[in-house]
Amino acid sequence: MTENTSGTGAEGAEPRKKTPEPSGVDLARVALRAAKEQARARGDAAQQKKQARRGGGLRSGSGADGRDPMALGSAINRLLTERGWETPAAVGGVMGRWPQIVGDDLANHCVPLRYDDDPAERVLTVQCDSTAWATQLRLLAPQLVARLNQDLGHGTVRLLKVQGPMGPPRRYGPLRAPGSTGPGDTYG
Repeated sequence: MTENTSGTGAEGAEPRKKTPEPSGVDLARVALRAAKEQARARGDAAQQKKQARRGGGLRSGSGADGRDPMALGSAINRLLTERGWETPAAVGGVMGRWPQIVGDDLANHCVPLRYDDDPAERVLTVQCDSTAWATQLRLLAPQLVARLNQDLGHGTVRLLKVQGPMGPPRRYGPLRAPGSTGPGDTYG
């Protein structure tokens, strides 16, 4: 398994620090989410006070409230915002549009496996079907990371981890010794 850092160039460069400072876009998203939660909490408290004055209990009325039905798309968007799943959902959309982003030739030989949205990491793991395509993808990693960040927002993907082909483990065969761990145990 091999990996390539995005954008630094030489492999002998200093390792990246594990605690990056959030960018302006990330700070704005966090501030907006906090403001929405505070506003919702103030609105809920005011609603409870109003209901307590009127005799308690929820009543149905002609005005809109939180129990009214809503369209599926708006319910999903609300759920994504409340849970903070905007970035993973956006990355999932990118994985669905992989051929449009990297091109048909590269998409036929390289497949995105997973995305780690840990703020310190933000790694997109891609597996290629041959070492030649893995090498090609490693060379294109800085441009691909820039393209992904252009689509998703600055700093969404910081590292592109490229894996070459992995063959199945050789477990059975005519010359297998009982208790061996594979071809490497003869030399080791």
